[in-house]
Amino acid sequence: MKMTTIVATALVAILAANPAFAEDKKWTEVRIGTEGDYAPWNFTKPDGTIAGFEVDLFNDLCQRMGVKCTFMAQDFDSMIPALNAGKFDAIVDSLTITDKRKEVIDFSIPYGTLCYTFATSDGDIETKLPPDDTIISLDNEAATNAALDKIKAALTDKTIGTLAGGGSVAFVNTYLQGTTLLRQYKTPDARDLDFTAGRLDVIIGTKDQLTDLAKKPGNDSIKVVGPCFQGGILGQGVGVGLRKADTDLKALFDKAIAEAKADGTIKKLSTPVFGVDLTPQ
Repeated sequence: MKMTTIVATALVAILAANPAFAEDKKWTEVRIGTEGDYAPWNFTKPDGTIAGFEVDLFNDLCQRMGVKCTFMAQDFDSMIPALNAGKFDAIVDSLTITDKRKEVIDFSIPYGTLCYTFATSDGDIETKLPPDDTIISLDNEAATNAALDKIKAALTDKTIGTLAGGGSVAFVNTYLQGTTLLRQYKTPDARDLDFTAGRLDVIIGTKDQLTDLAKKPGNDSIKVVGPCFQGGILGQGVGVGLRKADTDLKALFDKAIAEAKADGTIKKLSTPVFGVDLTPQ
């Protein structure tokens, strides 16, 4: 009897200390973690507030869900541990849905699509890379290998910049290891600074972000080139990162995202920002 009381008391303490273990609850407020440093998805304005496509979209989604959402900045490297520790309730940071991440967190259905391509100021690389009007699924082995043969020929011994986490470094390590000289960066700003200063021959990233970089004043020489890759190790789109226990919150996000896809909200918000419709198929 005494042991039963001790176990019950301990369980109550665990549930009180960590909401992730609690039963389904009525969500009225959702704390969202994001970098605030990944324009145009999310960025921090001079006054300290976080803005961007994801903020605009999730203001709409949270209204559909009937909850108050607040954004808070968090370094990308510690974002998933911070979520599981209860610092916030959801990750909204252009987070790609991958099988590896699914081992430790859950995801909503996708609210955006991504494909990865290259940017360079080197005319020789631009000429040698395959055409940039092709989207290639890494699940299509024949198409992938055909494109990679040309990419490797164009990038042999070239210095390529990637972000330290996510799809770009995974792509290089999987498909271009031994071909290129890899430099990794914690933030897009740090990578882009070295790139525009001529310390990198080429960078790889999502097409929307590289297109945004090429449009900035003074970057006329930067060209977004080569095919755009998706699927495989690059994941299944962008989703909300959630604790595995919060199935009720996942259901709320899934419903709101499905509605925003169906009524054209994602298309309406993404097209002016990225120049393309990011609505998942």
